[in-house]
Amino acid sequence: MSINVVTLVGRVGGDPDIKYFESGSVKCRLTLAVNRRSRNRDEPDWFTLELWDKTAEVAGNYVRKGSLIGIKGSLKFDTWSDRQTGASRSTPVIRVDQLELLGSKRDNEAGGGGDFSPENF
Repeated sequence: MSINVVTLVGRVGGDPDIKYFESGSVKCRLTLAVNRRSRNRDEPDWFTLELWDKTAEVAGNYVRKGSLIGIKGSLKFDTWSDRQTGASRSTPVIRVDQLELLGSKRDNEAGGGGDFSPENF
């Protein structure tokens, strides 16, 4: 048995980056700052989020820099070869399955919170 579940609540670091593909798929990338408590002060940890299709469209329409959101997804690693050195590189990415808009109407500019997982559409 194996488990790969990530649940985070934090603030979006920038406006969504949306890409539309000829196949009809939609991809959205976001950064999320999540405060990690330390003795002296809270330190933000930054996560890269990847959303697809209906969840990506919802993020593109309702999420903006500074929005408070909750997500549930899984951890994956994007890998590539460095163009200059040819070395293998990787970065962690959270593949989002569920998106919750947690801020107020004013925070989200378009409506209150809600469960925007694909199965609800």
